[in-house]
Parts: sequence; C-alpha cells; structure tokens
Amino acid sequence: METIQLNYGSQQVALEIEGAASVTWLREKDIPAISDLESAFRRAVEEEAVDSPPLKELLGPEDLVTIVISDITRFWMRQDKILEVMVDYLRREIGLPAENIAVLVALGTHRPQTEEELKLLVTPKLYAELQVKNHDCLADDLVYLGTTSFGTEVRINPLAAGRKLILLSGTVHHLMAGYGGGRKSILPGIAAKSTINQNHLHSLSPDRPCSNPLIGMGVLADNPVHADMAEAAAMAKPVFGVNIVVNGRSQHCALIAGHWDRAWQKSCRLVQENMGVPIAKKADVVIVSCGGYPKDINLYQAVKSLLNAAEGVREGGTILFLAECREGGGAPEFFDWIRPLEAGRLDQALRESFSIAGYIFYASCEVSSRCRVFTLSRLPADTLNHMGLGGCASVQELLARVDFTGKDVYIMPYGGNTVPFLTAEDGAGKPGPGNL
Repeated sequence: METIQLNYGSQQVALEIEGAASVTWLREKDIPAISDLESAFRRAVEEEAVDSPPLKELLGPEDLVTIVISDITRFWMRQDKILEVMVDYLRREIGLPAENIAVLVALGTHRPQTEEELKLLVTPKLYAELQVKNHDCLADDLVYLGTTSFGTEVRINPLAAGRKLILLSGTVHHLMAGYGGGRKSILPGIAAKSTINQNHLHSLSPDRPCSNPLIGMGVLADNPVHADMAEAAAMAKPVFGVNIVVNGRSQHCALIAGHWDRAWQKSCRLVQENMGVPIAKKADVVIVSCGGYPKDINLYQAVKSLLNAAEGVREGGTILFLAECREGGGAPEFFDWIRPLEAGRLDQALRESFSIAGYIFYASCEVSSRCRVFTLSRLPADTLNHMGLGGCASVQELLARVDFTGKDVYIMPYGGNTVPFLTAEDGAGKPGPGNL
C-alpha cells in the first residue's frame, strides 16, 4: 500500500493506493526559482530583451502607459511581485510619474475583482498610487480596432487604445489556445464579449459535433483560436511583453521579455520543455490535483487539470479528480449547460449561443465520455453526476469508486502545470516547440 498526499483547496488530503502494478508521479522538471527578482527583471527588459530594444528605450516620461495583468484566478503566478518591480523600474529608470501608469485587469468574461482582490493583485501600495481598473467585456465604450482574417470584430478596453501597452502574463499550456499568456492578454483578456465569442467559436469542429481537432494543449501550428488571437493582439500594438514562467509551487523560474509575441513564443518553448511530460503509454488510472487553491477555486479553472489528466489516461480508464471549487462553477451560466446536455443538444446549443463557460463545460463532458471520472469536490454530487464527473464528498467515497489492483497509475500533483504526451519515434506525439 502506498499513501500519497495531494493539495485540495487550502489543505492536503491523503489517498491510499493498494495493489497497483505501478505508481508513477508525473511532474514538471525541477526548475530552480529566481533568487533576485529585481536583477532578473532588469536583465530581462534590457540586455536579454527578445527581438526588441530595451524597455527603457521604448518609453519616455511623458508617455501614458497601461500594464495589462491577469485576474485572481491566475494569482498563483504571483504577478504582484513582478508588477511591483516593473512599476519601480518605470518610475526610476524612465521617470514615468504614477499618474501616467494604469493597470488593467484582463478579466475576459470573468467576474469583476473586489477591491480587496485588486489590492492583492497589484499590492496595496500600488493600488493606492496607480489607476487600477477591472475590464468590462460588456462596456459601451470599447474601441473597435478592425476585423481579423477569421472574421472576428476586435473591440478592446479604451485604456489599451492610444497608450503604450505592456503585457504582463504567465505562460502555461491552454486547452484551446495551445498556451496561455501573451496575446491572450488582449483576446480574450481585454476584449468585448462579442469578440471573445467569435474567436472561441473556432474551438468547435466546423463539420462534426466535437471539439476542433486543430486545437489542443501545446498546439499552435494551424490552431485557428491562437492565430485569430495573435491577429487581434497585433491590432492593439503592444509595445512590450513580460512573460512569467512558474513551477508547480508558484515560484518564479523565468522572466522572458521583449517583443510581445516573439518573447512569448520563447516562453512557450520553455514551458513545454519543462512541463510537458513524456509518457511511453497511457495509464489505467490517473489521480490529478489542481495543486490546491486558487487553482481549484472553481470548476471553470480546475477543468484545465482534468483535461491535462485526460492526455495520460487510456480510453475507458479512470480519472480521480481533486478540485475543491469553493466558488462553484466559476461563471453564472456554467451549470445552465446541463439542460441542453440532458436534452441531447449540447453541441447545437453551444454553436447557437457560444460562450467560454459553455465550451469549458463541453470539454469536460468530452473527457467523461471517453473515460470514467470521479471528483472530490464541494460541488453537489448531483450537479457533477449530470456531467459524468462522479461527485464525491469524501476521500473514502472517492477511493471506493476505483480498484487499483494490477493497474498502472499516474499521479499528477500539479495538474495544471503538467501535460503528458505520448512519445513517438518521429516526434509526432509531442506538442509544443515543434508547433511554434
């Protein structure tokens, strides 16, 4: 018998595995943490800037600058620490006054942040000194920039139009866009809901009732969701990007800065090299934790770990999914999609009225159609059962759903940071750098 400890919400839970043929931990590589953030930031924006002049040569003391940051659901990347160093640099090295600097929270379609959350995201000191704003995807003053070759009408927050724009984001694998961060700070981050929906509709196959086979974790080449996002971001003309790479313990491991797109692509290669985990075969059972709060703050966010786990489990296998979800589904409409699911028209309904929450729901159901899923969560079991996610209220109930005897088991302690991929002699099974 083997006892393992995994993060769940703000605590740890113990699970006992008995009789398994093998137990293998899937983790990202142990990337050392940055010891001196201030020095690392200065190098990143000056001599190490990727395909860009140093940041201090791109800005002057009279410029109006907007820094786009991520919301509380991505607080695990601790952008507050980087933002503090960045603003100090802008004021000290460039002479920008506080009144010229705005911080815009890239909410996409997420809920507005509370005042306390905003203070957490930018530090109480900067909250008191700078203009800090939530993006509103339904605002009536969004600025139209043009239409992409995919037909997406690009409208963005006015604080990002006509100002020097800096993107501060974390790079991770992403189920639709291949990787998060970079151009996602613009679309969906600070875009109109209509713009977001037009883009994300490319997540669905154009001719079959399923997800688009061109999208996926670590996939950028020929990915229409990514390509459309990149076109939209280019219209906003970001002047610079700072990309954060963290390990599963939320420690900063790399800062890659410079050209808003090419520096981000370099960060994607680093993420795949360190967080893409090669496997020789798919397991019978995968036990996956999101890594605890806030990564499992709601099901909308936690599903990233479930989808990563699905890459490592065989068809008809079992996933044990640990996701506390103290804030429920994470979007007011999330569980409304149960109705079209039960009516057998989920695919049709999503195409008729696409939303990001709807697609996250849809992708979750796709996983449960391919394998058995049982979920330890605060969410009501009945709600999870509708989605095929087998709700369990306790560890004992969860473990009662699976027989480990003779099974190959993978354990993913930080599911959102780990993407299993089957190795292949020709490299066809590997996402990431080859697709950039």
